[in-house]
Amino acid sequence: MAIQWFPGHMTSAKKKAEETMEHIDMVIEVLDARLPAASHNPMIDEMRLFRQRPNLKILNKADLADPAVTQAWLNHFNAQPNTKAVALSCKKAGDAKKIPGLCKALVPHRGTPLKPLRAMIMGIPNVGKSTLMNALLNRRVAKVGDEPAVTKSQQRFELNDSMTITDTPGMMWPKITYDSDGYMLAACHAIGRNAVIEEDVAEFLAANLLCNYPALLNTRYKADVSQLDSIGLLELIAQKRAYKRDGFLDMERTAMAFLTDFRSGAIGRISLETPQSRSEMMAQADAASASKKAKSPSIED
Repeated sequence: MAIQWFPGHMTSAKKKAEETMEHIDMVIEVLDARLPAASHNPMIDEMRLFRQRPNLKILNKADLADPAVTQAWLNHFNAQPNTKAVALSCKKAGDAKKIPGLCKALVPHRGTPLKPLRAMIMGIPNVGKSTLMNALLNRRVAKVGDEPAVTKSQQRFELNDSMTITDTPGMMWPKITYDSDGYMLAACHAIGRNAVIEEDVAEFLAANLLCNYPALLNTRYKADVSQLDSIGLLELIAQKRAYKRDGFLDMERTAMAFLTDFRSGAIGRISLETPQSRSEMMAQADAASASKKAKSPSIED
């Protein structure tokens, strides 16, 4: 089942962001380091490129992601024009302090009391924008919560006498093109729970980790997972933790526990996509779409 999530308030958030884009100098885009491409909202590029605004990409939650994969993503993004990418954890105040200097390097003609550098923080829900804002200002000014779409309106703050920052609500896009993106976003809790079935998301995540991080699963669940499929892994977890209901394995509780293990980093440092896997997935999906269109009868037929 394809996952889609575009609450009504995000339409007004997009309109407001388009209006604000005219009056800022650059975009600070916060991504989830575990899925940097899937957590990128294509509408952000549309808006900033229309206004020719440079982009600082923050790969947040880097402490939860695979370091080698994160470096590959940094190389990928830093090869793009008018773009700088950096990996950090917004929960670490020292990491946040690097950001003003990186912004200044992208917009060298701004950043004085007479011409303050005006930045706008953007990104999808629950990637850490509000946490970043609080760390930058060294005080709690934005509501933080482990739920998507906590921030509902824009807020503008003076970082110092030479830089202002506008915080924006998390913004999804109307249609998620690739099914796997929806599942990765749901696994990282960037999509509201009312739009997903946790058991399906957990099964998708289990398949990904069995393929790419079996050693971490072996260690976390103290078992050899080499012969298991995704459902088998979840059943193993349910049995080991005695998750039962009415005499049967409680797969709903198991799914939530497995997702929590992943989201908290209890399993280990994991990335759900690499630049190479992303390219391969898109090529396969586009080829399948083209094949489907070719087989569909035309109106004339």
